Amino acid sequence: MSVTTLAFKGEYHAPTLEQEFFPGDYYGNFILGTGVEWYTLDRLMIVRILMAAIIGIFFVIAMRRPKLVPTGLQNVAEYFLDFVRIYIAEEILGKKDGKRFLPILCTIFFLVFAMNIAAVIPVLNISPNARIGMPIVLAGLAYITFIYAGSKEYGFFKFVKSSVVIPNIPPALHIIVVPIEIFSTFVLRPVTLAIRLMAIMLAGHMVLVLLFGATNFFFWQLNGWTAMSALTVVGAILFTLFELLVIFLQAYIFALLTAVYIELSIHADSH
Repeated sequence: MSVTTLAFKGEYHAPTLEQEFFPGDYYGNFILGTGVEWYTLDRLMIVRILMAAIIGIFFVIAMRRPKLVPTGLQNVAEYFLDFVRIYIAEEILGKKDGKRFLPILCTIFFLVFAMNIAAVIPVLNISPNARIGMPIVLAGLAYITFIYAGSKEYGFFKFVKSSVVIPNIPPALHIIVVPIEIFSTFVLRPVTLAIRLMAIMLAGHMVLVLLFGATNFFFWQLNGWTAMSALTVVGAILFTLFELLVIFLQAYIFALLTAVYIELSIHADSH
């Protein structure tokens, strides 16, 4: 087979992030008509609304007539709820506090999962968590919750003091330790929650885009390079399966870390 036969046809244009991740006025302002970018109802915002509505409707339908012995959708819904209750809430917080904060933990878990799963749903093909807005909202909810938990337990100022002042260390070390603890507890926790979720979902989205884009490019060469499309499509399918695992793990890790931060707040005086 000659080199000429294997020559590429056409041009390959790399995918751009501009329209999906920096939409501006590109999609138009459908809400207020003011032209202000903050109010742009872009594709990612539509996916957010859609997935939040789907998860809400699912639980409304599943639990509309709860039975003592669950069947059908109620059985599925209770299975998922029990997973969060047993393996996140009660595992970290115990039964009493686990029950107390279960609604927040369930909200975080199912919202993260629903937003993530959109990445592998045909037509949607992207997770809203791949842009920083939704991760910030979710991290903000976790942040408010663990501060509330500590403030409720000790009072706000005593909670802050207990969180940042480590007892039984030389007084001079407080000059170094207190700023580190303030940054670690009240800045780093929500920031890492948001950035971790966004970065992992964005990276997964881009890998899938490149794999399926390469499949499309190689397939339509209609020469020796077309065979490469079989390898890239297999790689894309395998990575999609891996992405399903990542989607679940990110929801689990986000909710689990929220529970851990709540537990640390409730026991802030037990350094």
